[in-house]
Amino acid sequence: MNIDALYKLSKKNNKRIIGLMSGTSLDGIDVVLINLQGNGLTTKVKQLAFETYSIPPNLKKMIQRNAEFKGGNVTELCQLNFLIAHVYADSILHFLKKINLKSTDIDLIGTHGQTVHHLPNKVKMFGYNSASTLQIGDPSVLAKLTGILTIGDFRVADVALGGQGAPLVPYFDYILYKSKSKNRALLNIGGISNITVIPKSADIKSLIAFDTGPGNMLIDQVTKRYFNKPIDRNGSFASKGEINSSLLKKLFVEDKFTKIKPPKSSGREYYGKYFLPSFYRQMDKLNNYDAIATITFYTAKTIHYNYKKYIEKKTKIDELFVSGGGALNVSLLKYLQLLFGKSVSVMISDELGISVNSKEAICFAVLANETLSGNAANVVSVTGASSPTILGKICLP
Repeated sequence: MNIDALYKLSKKNNKRIIGLMSGTSLDGIDVVLINLQGNGLTTKVKQLAFETYSIPPNLKKMIQRNAEFKGGNVTELCQLNFLIAHVYADSILHFLKKINLKSTDIDLIGTHGQTVHHLPNKVKMFGYNSASTLQIGDPSVLAKLTGILTIGDFRVADVALGGQGAPLVPYFDYILYKSKSKNRALLNIGGISNITVIPKSADIKSLIAFDTGPGNMLIDQVTKRYFNKPIDRNGSFASKGEINSSLLKKLFVEDKFTKIKPPKSSGREYYGKYFLPSFYRQMDKLNNYDAIATITFYTAKTIHYNYKKYIEKKTKIDELFVSGGGALNVSLLKYLQLLFGKSVSVMISDELGISVNSKEAICFAVLANETLSGNAANVVSVTGASSPTILGKICLP
């Protein structure tokens, strides 16, 4: 592809785009194919196909140890940057074969990449005040392996302008899900939970969005420790337990992130392997089901606390739509409804026409189209960046 072909594609109104997402939970690689018309506020999306592909267990362990605080190894990070792109490419090529399409049938790929570290708060070093973020699974490698134009690495531009680089979903939420009659919140529960609040008939400057704290990350760690399972499927373990008030209180007191005023974002560097160990002595004394019920309730509590503390006085929501892996956890949804009360309808994002599993992958397909269309897609009121900017890196096949 040359620059003339790239320019021609940027003007194409109807595109087939693949969206790719592998989150902090590392529970799979989501691949979605959408038909997309327009851009910006004229964007219309139709999902054509979706699959989730597993991450090889040893590769997952390698990613995890390099994503932990002070856990990175420069040799392994260099290898992972290419390895993950190979796994992404294989997933896409298998996906295309399954749906009887070729690389030449696809206009572009939008990929988030795999976050291994996210440090959006500036630190003074060598006379410079600098923040940083690192997503690997290089989009240039992916473009060459698939033969498809690839756009990725969306966080960096916002962080360079003083923003948190996250959450990136609010722009997508706004152009597709704003309501004229309801104050609407969209909650994505992946490894980390992030919320977008869209006041009825709002302009984009009125959005409220940030990471609230843990999503599935703590639940998955406890499930592995006490049940030797990767996830609490459907929240079935939590449903058999009781909430321990003493543990709940200690978690809330010692969790500094959830009480920080927005804008804020987090990841495995905070809620990874160093967060829970100080609580294990107390948890080990509990019934296993009580331990996971408490951690699940705590996840819901951090979401609700942030709503009460930083959102409700500005916008009292009518509806809460949940997506991501956490939307499949029945116990977590039950706790959210209990905390938010009868005045807020807690639903899954399928009610809006997009699957709880595919939403984030679709988001990055849409963000890739915004990059190609020359539209700024960071919401400065959300990230704290100094100005709107076009996100992502365009990598030619």
